Order: sequence, then C-alpha cells, then structure tokens
Amino acid sequence: MSKSPWNAVLKSALVPGWGQYYNESYWKIPIILGAFTYLGYQWKVNNDNYINYKNLFQKSISSNQTNSNYYKLREFYRDQRDLFTIYIGIVYLLNLIDAYVDSHLFDFNVNENIHSKYYMIEIKLKL
Repeated sequence: MSKSPWNAVLKSALVPGWGQYYNESYWKIPIILGAFTYLGYQWKVNNDNYINYKNLFQKSISSNQTNSNYYKLREFYRDQRDLFTIYIGIVYLLNLIDAYVDSHLFDFNVNENIHSKYYMIEIKLKL
C-alpha cells in the first residue's frame, strides 16, 4: 500500500499533524502540536509585552517625559515576536516536508531477506 505525497502535504497544510496521521506516523503528531503550542505561546507573550511597552512609551511621550527604556523594551519584544513568527513558519514548512518524505517512504522495506543465507551484491554493466 502506498500513500500519495501531495495528499499528505495538503492534509498537513490544512491541519498540522494531519499528514503524519495519514502516513500512520502517530508518534510525530504530539511533537508537531507541542512545537506549535510552545511557539504560539511565546509569540503571544512577546506580543503582549510589545503592546504593553508600546502603550507605556506613547504615554511617556504624551506626558513630555520620554522614557527611552520603554522604547528599548518595546523594540526588544517586537524583535522577539518577529523571531517567533519566523520559527512558526519554519516548523510549518518542516511539517509539510516531513509529510511529503514520510509518504514517499511509507512502503519502504528495510527487513533482511530471511530466506537467504548469503549476502547479495547486484552489479549492472552497460556494454
């Protein structure tokens, strides 16, 4: 039985981990979902901190007491949020690649030939 690689990619594109379920690689699903959960949580924390320090910096400007620490912290959390956005994109892309490769290798057999006592070498010559 073989699996369709593009079907696995489509399923993983719609719902991350669905392609791994389709390929019967069930142990990969919690890893993918855990990575997305962690990265999504970190993105939200950094975005909340960015919004908080952005508001504090704007209030300090309107009260004519500009605080450069608020500006530095705002920029730091914005950069961190943007990095986690990139990390989420990388994990999403790796999810798609894994579904594609795993479906190609679904029926790949690595068992030894138990009926043969000898190792076999296949040599092809073109004359």
